[in-house]
Amino acid sequence: MAFGGNPVFRGKNYRGAIATAAPAQAAPQGHSPYAQGPYGQNPYGQARYPQQPLTPEQLDKLYRAPSAGPAETGRMTYDDVIVRTLACLGFVVVGAAVTLAVPGSAALGLMVLGAIGGFVLALVNSFKREPAAGLILAYAGLEGLFLGGITRIIDAVAPGVGLQAVIGTIVVAAVTLALYKSGKVRATPRLAKFLLIALVSYLAFSLVNLVIMLVDPGLGAWGLRSSVHIFGIPLGVFVGLFAVVLAAISLIFDFNSIEQGVRAGAPRRFAWTAAFGLTVTLVWLYTELLRLLAILNSND
Repeated sequence: MAFGGNPVFRGKNYRGAIATAAPAQAAPQGHSPYAQGPYGQNPYGQARYPQQPLTPEQLDKLYRAPSAGPAETGRMTYDDVIVRTLACLGFVVVGAAVTLAVPGSAALGLMVLGAIGGFVLALVNSFKREPAAGLILAYAGLEGLFLGGITRIIDAVAPGVGLQAVIGTIVVAAVTLALYKSGKVRATPRLAKFLLIALVSYLAFSLVNLVIMLVDPGLGAWGLRSSVHIFGIPLGVFVGLFAVVLAAISLIFDFNSIEQGVRAGAPRRFAWTAAFGLTVTLVWLYTELLRLLAILNSND
């Protein structure tokens, strides 16, 4: 089973929930899975109080009743993941709207609060044994504060990039999901190995670029990304496109992990973990698209 590069799905908590979950066994049509014990009899003996016999109509209704599905047995479903992911994204939008609406000085403070608080809650939610809806929604709201602040700053220099980044995020996510559902792309061990190596390499470049920016602030807001050119194109364009591809591949593994969780019959509460993992990847994808568009606009 490949979990890819998202630390939320690679964490032992989500993997453990899938590994220990007993696949939901659908009862045969017309039979209740709780009607009898393993040997065809009540394992606790005779009932203490006699029960009223069922009428033929009641027996016929029980026989024709559909077997219990994942929702009735407390298992995670795709609908659970979709609803919770939309809730997380809604909190992201609300947080961003707050930062965009307040005065500039307050927006900067909220952006810093969102960056620090979101990072802390991301770690807490990643390593927490059981998912907590409140903490996950709080993470989404704080990330919204950060994204709204950074979008406001960049949009003041390059108007329109915020909306372009939103549209780009939706398009990339939709295309990735369509390709995954069609079976044209799959989460294979070889792809997982490539993603891991690529993510480590990208992280190393980002750290080196950050150090260079601190040592030589004259390089500009993006450091090597904007100061180094290849064939007249800023290095940040190539790096940004590479990062967008990595985020799309990470989405493939996110979808795969959710599919594995649903098939294995993971407890419904872990739909919050799945929604959190998707939100983390989508926030990363939006950030990379926003930076890529900002570099492209600054090079015009």
